[in-house]
Amino acid sequence: MANPKRKQSKRRSANRRAANAFKAPQFAKDPTDGTAFRPHHVNPNNGMYRGRQVLDVEV
Repeated sequence: MANPKRKQSKRRSANRRAANAFKAPQFAKDPTDGTAFRPHHVNPNNGMYRGRQVLDVEV
């Protein structure tokens, strides 16, 4: 039977287990037009951020 040559460290085991904790990013819903975008980011469709127009978007 094959056996490990060295003991696996606690950090290596924890890093392997931590990879299962990753989740897909949550999306925020814009109250004005209902499109989904990343929270704390400018909405790329209309250029709004926290209720203010911060980008000029060509329509």
